[in-house]
Amino acid sequence: MTRLAYNDYRGWALPSDENGADDGYLVEYTDGGAANHPEHAGYISWSPKAQFDNAYRPTEGMTFGLAIEALKLGKRVSRAGWNGKGMWLVLVPGTPSAQLREGSPYHAALGLPECEILPHIDMWTINAEGRRAMLPGWLASQSDMLADDWQVVSA
Repeated sequence: MTRLAYNDYRGWALPSDENGADDGYLVEYTDGGAANHPEHAGYISWSPKAQFDNAYRPTEGMTFGLAIEALKLGKRVSRAGWNGKGMWLVLVPGTPSAQLREGSPYHAALGLPECEILPHIDMWTINAEGRRAMLPGWLASQSDMLADDWQVVSA
């Protein structure tokens, strides 16, 4: 969409010091912010082609960094490329004073009635036999960190 076409779409006059033939994109942000046009659910703006092309690139999903941001927002995430379907990650915010039950490995190792559990990422796993379990302290592989196929998982 050209700059002039965007201005026409918004019902605005093109400023005299702007080039209406500039190529660009109508961009709609649907992840927050109030809608600013009756035909769109999200906030719209216009971005010049060169700046947009330098800032964005096509992917099959999210980057690992965006997946971490989604975890911080309380979302569950997974990779499309994981072998086990139905697996996902969740950010556990931690507990300032977790109670350690007598007889538990933590209590036995620390000899304390409580300890702080730091924030960490857990994985809901499913193995080849169909066993489902939460795996505390999941760590990303090199492939996970470089992948662009991360996605938010619905509850």
